[in-house]
Amino acid sequence: MSHAPAPSAAPLIGFGQVRHTRLRPRRHAFVYPTFFLMLPMRSLSGTHTSTGTGTHTPLAVNRGGAISFHDVDHGDGRSAAQGGALAWLDELLHTEGITDATGEVWLHCYPRVLGYTFKPVSFWYCHRADGCLRAIVVEVNNTFGERHCYLLDTPQYGVEQRARKVFHVSPFCEVSGGYRFRFMRTEASTKAGAQDAGRTVVRIDHDDDTGPLIQTSVSGTLQTITRETLRQALWGYPAMTLAIIARIHWHALQLWLKRVRFHRKPEAPAAAVTR
Repeated sequence: MSHAPAPSAAPLIGFGQVRHTRLRPRRHAFVYPTFFLMLPMRSLSGTHTSTGTGTHTPLAVNRGGAISFHDVDHGDGRSAAQGGALAWLDELLHTEGITDATGEVWLHCYPRVLGYTFKPVSFWYCHRADGCLRAIVVEVNNTFGERHCYLLDTPQYGVEQRARKVFHVSPFCEVSGGYRFRFMRTEASTKAGAQDAGRTVVRIDHDDDTGPLIQTSVSGTLQTITRETLRQALWGYPAMTLAIIARIHWHALQLWLKRVRFHRKPEAPAAAVTR
C-alpha cells in the first residue's frame, strides 16, 4: 500500500533486531538486539501544517543527554539554527524534482548514546500532505566518514524497490550490482492496554552480478518516547554506539579469517544522490 499507517505525531522509539546474512563465498550471519528512533521531523520542528508548534518530547533534541538526537548528524551537517536536517532534506527533494512531499517526514535513525553515534543507515519517509508516501531517502554512512543517499521515488510499503549500488560500505563487497529494498509498517495496536505504536521492518538485500549476496534487515516494535522507554533503552543498550563500531570490526576480522576477498576502497561517487 502507498499510504503509511496513521501514527500520531509523537516521537517514537523502536526495540527490535538487526539481522545480517552473507551467502557466499563463505556463509556468515549474525543477529543483534537494537533500538532506534522514529521521529516526526516536521512536528518536531513545528513546520507541519496540522500542528503549527513543535512537539514536546523527553528526548534530548539538539542538546546534551544520555540519549539524544542532533540535526548535525544528518545530511550536510547544518545546525538547527540553519534549518537543520529537515531543511537539507527538503532541498535535496526539490533538487531532484520532488516538490509535493510537504506532509510529515518520519526519520528512522540511531540516536547519540552518551554523546556518541555512528549511523550506518537512516531512512527518511517523506509523505504528501494527504498522508500518501511520496519518497524514501536512504542515507548511508561508511566508516571512512563518507555519506551517500539513495532516493526511492513513489515507493509503496510492502513493494520491492531497487537501486544501483554506487557507494563503498564494506571492503568485503565490490561496488557493483544493486540493492533491493522492502519497507513495512503496521498500525498501532488497538487492544486494551496495548502500549505499542505499531511495528516497522526494513529489508535491504544486496545482489552482485552473480545473484543474491547479502541479506539484511532491521525491525522493531514502536513505542512512544517517554522517560520510561528512554531508561529502558539506556539500561538495555548502554554502549550501543560503541557496540556497533566494535561489531563492524569484529565481523570484518571474521570475514578476513574466512578468506573472503578484500577490496580496496574506490573514490566516492561524484553525485551525492542516486535514484
